[in-house]
Amino acid sequence: MASFQKYTTKQGPMWLFKMDTGTNPETGKRQTTTRRGFKTKKEAQKAASTLELEISSGIWISTNNYTFDEVFNQWFTNHRKTIKASTQKTIQSKFKKHILPRFGKIKMKDVTKAYCQEMINEIAELIASVNDIKIQANQVFNYALKMDIISKNPMEHVSIPRKQREMISEDNDQTDRNYWRKDEIKNFLMITERELEFRDHVLFHLLIYTGARKGELLALTWDDINFGDGSIRLAKTLFQNEGGFVFQTPKTKESRRLISLDRNTLHLLKKWRTRQYEAILASGSNIVLNNVVFTRENGSPMRLAYLNEKLNIVIKKHQLHRITIHGLRHTHASLLFEAGASIKEVQERLGHTDIKMTMNIYTHVTDTLKEQTAEKFQRYIEL
Repeated sequence: MASFQKYTTKQGPMWLFKMDTGTNPETGKRQTTTRRGFKTKKEAQKAASTLELEISSGIWISTNNYTFDEVFNQWFTNHRKTIKASTQKTIQSKFKKHILPRFGKIKMKDVTKAYCQEMINEIAELIASVNDIKIQANQVFNYALKMDIISKNPMEHVSIPRKQREMISEDNDQTDRNYWRKDEIKNFLMITERELEFRDHVLFHLLIYTGARKGELLALTWDDINFGDGSIRLAKTLFQNEGGFVFQTPKTKESRRLISLDRNTLHLLKKWRTRQYEAILASGSNIVLNNVVFTRENGSPMRLAYLNEKLNIVIKKHQLHRITIHGLRHTHASLLFEAGASIKEVQERLGHTDIKMTMNIYTHVTDTLKEQTAEKFQRYIEL
């Protein structure tokens, strides 16, 4: 029989319940469990009823014996109902690659702070986004804390090792920069115009001139482009999962944005629209009834990896400075800063939720901008 109690937290009043769960097989003594964090008494009662059913049917396992893998499955079963399919896939990938191999078979009660720190240090040697791994693992430990499976969260005070290599090192070694300078951009676009399909040239042009994500561009429909006022609406993204394609809304409201287009970009889009319609008429089909701007020849959505592959081919063939598709987004931001755009303007154009994200990612300043800063200072002094 469960007992219920209301208690106060910084987030407001919450409910907990206590329940006798039977005899502990390891000690032979009676044991109880306390579960807290319920917003209403009704919610606590429902959870207590579920636990009573698990105990009576023999399904329930003593919380002392829960492994990380078992707690993860409980947490993710509930959590996946609140997130999009693309986010589910990303989270599952992080756990499968980095977290479950290191924590999965260990009993939750046996995970120590020292072990968590050791594992985070190990993962930091492999990937740059180790903080994301800590955040995901921390959610499982917090769930276990809420369910009284553990009394303290061993991941809470784990620190992230400092990065040994920055995007641009302090000694001005540019080999790791993930963006192109203005002359490199001009050369790249000359190559794509000369050697790639016109559709692909337009796509790379848009990546560079809008700073949009590739999933945003591959989800574009013609009604997203306003040729009258020269703007493009980025309000959805293409997600590929298990062989299928899904057009979904972005995670944040900031990602849904309207940005301006220059005349040259508008001209390229008009030219592409004409060529697309001509191809449809020539084939005698109606394959673009979905109104998608960029598709395969049969009218189906393009693979997300397609642009990555094309970029790598061009870079290798012409021995260009190596960057990633995301590096074209960095490039757009860098050139905006060179052109005199403010941090706030870049944030809004790229759809960053927090201005800190813009500042953290784009603190690198190109050599050209450094030279401009010196020239500005000199002109001011000489006035």
